[in-house]
Amino acid sequence: MGHEPTASFGEAVSRRRFLLGASSAGLSGLAGCIVHGEESDLSGEIRVDGSNTVLPHSASVAEEFMWKHNDVIVPVRGSGTGAGFQQFCNGSTEVQNASRTISEDDEEPICEENGVEWVRLEVALDGLAIYAHPDNDWCDCLTVEELEAIWEPNTEVETWSDIREEWPDEELSRYGRDTASGTFDYFTEAITGNVGAITNDYSPSADTNVIIRGVSGDIGAIGFGGAGYYYENEDDLKLIAVDDGDGCVLPERETVEQEEYTPLTRPLFAYFRRDALEQEEVREYGRFYFDEIDDEAEEADIVEDGETLTWTQWAARRVGFYGIPDETVEESRETLEEAIQEVAR
Repeated sequence: MGHEPTASFGEAVSRRRFLLGASSAGLSGLAGCIVHGEESDLSGEIRVDGSNTVLPHSASVAEEFMWKHNDVIVPVRGSGTGAGFQQFCNGSTEVQNASRTISEDDEEPICEENGVEWVRLEVALDGLAIYAHPDNDWCDCLTVEELEAIWEPNTEVETWSDIREEWPDEELSRYGRDTASGTFDYFTEAITGNVGAITNDYSPSADTNVIIRGVSGDIGAIGFGGAGYYYENEDDLKLIAVDDGDGCVLPERETVEQEEYTPLTRPLFAYFRRDALEQEEVREYGRFYFDEIDDEAEEADIVEDGETLTWTQWAARRVGFYGIPDETVEESRETLEEAIQEVAR
């Protein structure tokens, strides 16, 4: 599990487990509690907000960075991609996690108005998962066309038997992310063909954990959200495969990293404010994403024989996401370094 548990948290709970368990509530309080770790010349605070989906990945990277630089505080919150961009574009945060690209119509103008420029880095891959109740014993796979029928505006699907007649006449209830979420934008475009095109007959939430509670408490439920949240709640959910014409595929490491899980595989991003890169701690935090992991972080179920992972790839797998390809690591690293050099001129 990497570093050994500290005395503060007890022998049964590692730093990483403790952090990830607290991540959904935000890390500002926790950051001040981490007093162990390695000393360095860096100090300061790096404020991170944005995607609720990306939050576990960002929290994992931040935790490892704070361990290696114990005088740097990195509070990580997950108010949603849209809400996060509002803060990022007015200069309230240094780093914005995003499950989609910045909106040209709504968000870029706010950044321009406030003189905020950014550098966008791809940091992980995510497979959007379709959740069902664990006692749902009739549905193991849905086609993209069936998903569209379930979620499209003015849908006529009211029961599971409306999808396939051999399925039970069980009322179908829907749970998903709200309109401020990048997950919402990506899902609606991929499934219904247009961003924001979705039935009004669903329960939206800014928090994927609320969706999980809704689905796990309703045998007729269906929901969507990041696959990582499924793998943290396997006892409470059933994972539904998606058939895009080539058979039923689940969002797993191999299928996502090899781009076989379509159309619900997407990139995840970290946006860094360019002017914040003038601060050494922010520069090094950005570089840390693409540094190779140390031996203490190697875990059998994450790092395969012969692999060399960076922290962003390691963290992605660690919390149930998927590592970006090595060529994407190099592209993101070069993009960051170019931005750093521009700021230094």
